[in-house]
Amino acid sequence: MEDFVTNIKNKLLGQVIDSKLSPSQFFVKVVNDELTQLMGEKNESLQLRVQAPAVILMAGLQGSGKTTTVAKLARLLQETQKKKVMVVSCDVYRPAAIDQLKVVAQEVGAEFFSSSVQDKPEYIAKAALDAAKREHKDVLIVDTAGRLHIDADMMQEIKVLHNTLKPAETLFVVDSMTGQDAAQSAQAFNAALPLTGVILTKVDGDASGGAALSIRYLTGKPIKFLGVGEKLDALESFYPDRVASRILGMGDVLSLIEEIERKVDKQKAEKLAHKIAKKQFDLEDFRDQLKQMTNMGGLAGMIDKLPGMGAIPKEALNKVNDKQLIHSIALINSMTSKERRFPQLIQGSRKRRIANGAGLQIQDINRLLKQFQQMQKMLKKFTGKGKMMQMLRGLQGRFPH
Repeated sequence: MEDFVTNIKNKLLGQVIDSKLSPSQFFVKVVNDELTQLMGEKNESLQLRVQAPAVILMAGLQGSGKTTTVAKLARLLQETQKKKVMVVSCDVYRPAAIDQLKVVAQEVGAEFFSSSVQDKPEYIAKAALDAAKREHKDVLIVDTAGRLHIDADMMQEIKVLHNTLKPAETLFVVDSMTGQDAAQSAQAFNAALPLTGVILTKVDGDASGGAALSIRYLTGKPIKFLGVGEKLDALESFYPDRVASRILGMGDVLSLIEEIERKVDKQKAEKLAHKIAKKQFDLEDFRDQLKQMTNMGGLAGMIDKLPGMGAIPKEALNKVNDKQLIHSIALINSMTSKERRFPQLIQGSRKRRIANGAGLQIQDINRLLKQFQQMQKMLKKFTGKGKMMQMLRGLQGRFPH
C-alpha cells in the first residue's frame, strides 16, 4: 500500500490548486480519485453471456455468509435481470447448510435442487447442471463447502467442482469484518482458483474500506457485490467511487437514490403525493413511511449513505437504532382508524389508552405526534413530482469529485 501513499504525494506536491477548491477540498479530491482507481474505477457486473445455464460457483470460508449470499444473489438476478435461477448446495459435510439453502431459496422464490450428504459434491454438481438444462434455467448458483481454515482437501474439492462445471463466474465470498485475514484468505483462494470476483459480506458503514482496498490490491480481482445486512434483499453492486466517498465521509447519495427507487412502492408514493397536496396526510400514511424506512435498512442504513456523517462522533452514531421506529409503528397500530385519520382527536384518555395498548408511555405518544406534525410541514416542501429525488441528487453537488 506504500504505492498508494506515494501516488497521492506525487499528485499533491507542486500542484496549482483550482481556485474553485480549497486546499483541503483538493486534497480530498486527489485521495478520492486515487482510492477509486485502486478499487477498480467502475462497477464490474457479472459476465453471464454464455450458453444457458450460466454457472456461478461460490467459494469461501465457513461463517462468511456464503449460503445466505447465494439466496441474495438469486433474488437480485431474478428481480433486476429477470433470470430463472436454480441453486444447489454441494456442502455434504453440514446437513444444516443444505437445509438452510432450501429455506432461503424458498424465501426468494428460486428453484432448489435437492442434494444429500451421502452424495459426492462432484455428482451433485453434475446432476444439478443437468436439471438446470432440462428446466431451461438461465443461471445455476452452486454453494460449496466451507472450512474454518484453508486446507488442501477443501481446495482440491473445489478445484474438481470448477473443472466439472466450468463456471462463467467463480466468486469468493468473504467476511469484511475479519480485516487483514479477509485479504489473506482471498489471496489463498485466488492462487488456487481462477476467481472472477469477490463478494464482501457483513459490511458495516465504511468498515469495508480497508478490506476492499487490501483484497483488490493483493488479488487484482474486482469486488462485485457488498452484503450490507441480514435481510435477503441486502446485496448491493460494488461501485468503487461510492465506497471511496463513504470512506472519506462524503456519503453515498447515488446508492440511496437507487434504493429508494427500487424499494418504494410507486403507486403508494403517487397516492401519498396527492394526499399531501390536498393536506390529507394522516397517521396511516405516516406509518407507511416508517415501514418503508425499515424496509430500507432502517435509520442506520440510510444515515450511512448521507453526506457529512463521517463528521458525527461514533458514540452518537452508535446510539442510532430502529427502536423508535418500531415503537412509533406500534403506537399507530394501537389507535382506532378514526384517530389515525384525525390525530387532533388524540387527547387525555385516548393518549393513555393508545400508550397502554402499545406497552409504552404517554411521553412516547407525545413524541410521535410532534414528529408527525414536523413530517407534515416537511412534506409540503416536496409535493411536486420528483422533488425528493431532486433534493437528494442536489446533495452530491456539495462535495468535490
